[in-house]
Amino acid sequence: MRTDTPPLESLGFTSAQISLYNAVLRLHRATCAELAEALDGSPEPLSHELATLVRLGVVHEQGGEYLARHPATALGHLLADRLDRLAAESRRIDTVVGSIRDLIHQYDAGRDYQTGRFSVDLVGGADELYESVIGMAVQAPPLELLSVIPDRRTMNDFAHRYADQWIGAQRAGLLSTRNIIPVQTLEIPALREKLTQFQQAGASIRTLDTVPSWFLVAGSDAAGVPARWGGTLAESAYNFHLVRTPVVVDALRSLFDELWARAAPLPWPRRGDGMIQVLRLAAQGVCDEMIARQLGISVRTVRARFADAMAELGAQSRFQAGAEAARRGWLT
Repeated sequence: MRTDTPPLESLGFTSAQISLYNAVLRLHRATCAELAEALDGSPEPLSHELATLVRLGVVHEQGGEYLARHPATALGHLLADRLDRLAAESRRIDTVVGSIRDLIHQYDAGRDYQTGRFSVDLVGGADELYESVIGMAVQAPPLELLSVIPDRRTMNDFAHRYADQWIGAQRAGLLSTRNIIPVQTLEIPALREKLTQFQQAGASIRTLDTVPSWFLVAGSDAAGVPARWGGTLAESAYNFHLVRTPVVVDALRSLFDELWARAAPLPWPRRGDGMIQVLRLAAQGVCDEMIARQLGISVRTVRARFADAMAELGAQSRFQAGAEAARRGWLT
């Protein structure tokens, strides 16, 4: 009997557990005493190892007898668990690597604070505002732009005069934007069409009941703040300060992230009807293969649409995606 199977050892099995597992596989259904006899061992220490195999899910205990689960199912479960842990470890490593940039910014912020190097430019006028953003994007594409717009008048100006510029820049890969707007502004005529186009170009948009003030963060080096904090752009004739120092940029980025976490997605789906169709059919208990037949698409396409839905809804499972879609009214 082989007791040194490398794959099982890599999953954490000891030599004794591997021998015991192989014996259970061969006998398929046996008592502890029968297994001890097959292995020329004592039942007492064997019972502890059997309990471990049961806990791992590779062996099933029933009425004092031990049954082998199908290896593909049992070991597949262990492999999936190992892969999940490896993925979690990989995400932690990615987080650490990603934090290096933030730490560098904090270092630069402290150095700038000590030397007093602060760059502040006053910008006036709506055209100058939107053109300055596009100008920064052209110099260092794609420019990560975080914007917070608190009032109807500014959003109305955006919808009717400036949206196409940002949509075009987003579509061309010059901008990568996240935007927070007041939920009341969604009533503005033509705004829904522009926001839908903006999303389709790749922008992310969320809403809040109230927004504390207008501001923007452009990349890692620049931020725009109003001439009066808490005020709106339009009422200040679009005058704002363009600040280039890590201290201010990092502070406003942290504020934006806090607001973003509280904000809600737009109350209409971002994707097309295909994603909604598979969610509706799944909610009715229809399997992937039947969904594919009903919609005239491949099973792979069905699963890709489920993946899109989970990403869009921030869900970790299909069940969560269905629940969140129902909450947002997508399935009605």
